[in-house]
Amino acid sequence: MRRRECGGRGNAMGEHRSMRYRLHECRRFRVAGREVLFLVPSHSIFALDELAAEIVHLLEEREALSISDILRHLNGHRSSAEPMGAIRELVSLGILQPAAQPINPRPQPAPPATFPLRTLVLNVTNTCNLSCGYCYEYGEDQLSHSPPRAMPWEVAKRAVDFLLEHSGESDRVSLTFFGGEPLLNFKLIRRTVSYAEQRAAERGKRIDFSLTTNATLLTRRVIDFLAEHRIGVTVSIDGPRELNDRLRVFPSGRGSYDVIAPKIADLLRRHKTRPIGARVTLTSAVREVERIFDYLIDLGFQDVGFAPVTTAVGRDYALSEEALAEVLRQFETLTERFVEAALRGSYLGFSNLSDLLWELHHGFSKSYPCGAGLGLLGVSPTGDLALCHRFIESPQHRLGTVETGVDERRRAAFLKAAHLSRKTDCHTCWVRGLCSGGCHHEAYVRYGDTFHPNLHYCDWIRAWTEIGIRAYVRIMEGNPAFFDRLEGRKSP
Repeated sequence: MRRRECGGRGNAMGEHRSMRYRLHECRRFRVAGREVLFLVPSHSIFALDELAAEIVHLLEEREALSISDILRHLNGHRSSAEPMGAIRELVSLGILQPAAQPINPRPQPAPPATFPLRTLVLNVTNTCNLSCGYCYEYGEDQLSHSPPRAMPWEVAKRAVDFLLEHSGESDRVSLTFFGGEPLLNFKLIRRTVSYAEQRAAERGKRIDFSLTTNATLLTRRVIDFLAEHRIGVTVSIDGPRELNDRLRVFPSGRGSYDVIAPKIADLLRRHKTRPIGARVTLTSAVREVERIFDYLIDLGFQDVGFAPVTTAVGRDYALSEEALAEVLRQFETLTERFVEAALRGSYLGFSNLSDLLWELHHGFSKSYPCGAGLGLLGVSPTGDLALCHRFIESPQHRLGTVETGVDERRRAAFLKAAHLSRKTDCHTCWVRGLCSGGCHHEAYVRYGDTFHPNLHYCDWIRAWTEIGIRAYVRIMEGNPAFFDRLEGRKSP
């Protein structure tokens, strides 16, 4: 498995047998009759053979043991050669560490640096033709009250140049169109895509495009343009009519489903150059995960992802602890279906799980929860640069403009304050390198502090990560080639 079988071999250790070792920070699981270990510092996943598992169990019960002590406890083995080989490998992999080293060293922040820009999110308009009750841009938790604006051509053109000028040696960059409802400014999107393709080609770079839409303004002309230019599309939809129309409504209060249903059908029928995904916002009124997933997959979406609503405490549509527990149970059911499909060589488009599996497969260990302020920035309709698209037009999160560039002092201050090393609540959590404290915007809305860990999700994230690790192990054991296919799906 990732990433390897552990036990019985290893290089010469060169340590005296009186040297004391302890178990490094790890999490142990039993999956399909196998002992599996998740090594927290490296995010490596190991299948333990019987001897390696015995050594791990032994050190779980004791603070530290010398090699001689370990060998004495394993005296049921005919000779010390095999146990020594297992100990050597456990040490070489970092599963055992010298007792003098700290178990959980505090992560040290890297000095702020200039990062190559990989993704720019253009909020081509701050207006929307829907009035969804839970919207973080226009609902009760909006961060600004700016007047309606559409991004002018001069700002979009400069934003494209800014992206390419600050992309460093990267041969591939991404431009995302966001809003509001971005198709309200479709004329600008067309012009921007044409210009960006030309400028990227001149610089020898490839540029990928994506767009998030409520689907109300899709036409065949729009759809054919999206398909021709391989623009990835994510549709915001909350399931069948009776669920979608609870909160996804026009300003008049009329539901949006009957308007978008035929347009989505046309999109799925005509746009074949990139996978089309659906994004569902889970609220107290909409949390029937399995039903929604099956409905949207049956419509023809290749991927469906779910996100709990971002909200301050006390909103009517917020998810309770009981509701989150029910969501987790349904996630677990979908995970079982995903694994069964993967073992058959098929893909089930549950993107929450596929994203987690991809991170586990690559062993990502993050100091920041996302690319905000690093390789990703948001651009407002007026050209202001923000940490990400969710902080557009928030004065506290402004990092400069596309004309004057990034204010590196402000970015350095943000990166220092946002680093995992500053989140003391996270330092002993075994999933900290995957979560890194959670979404900055969620923290700001919930706690009024951009750098506050999302403590209300901690137990949920740990439980979901364990479900993901168990799924990963089963797929790696039964059909490791599946991850080659997954890799292909994650590449535009």
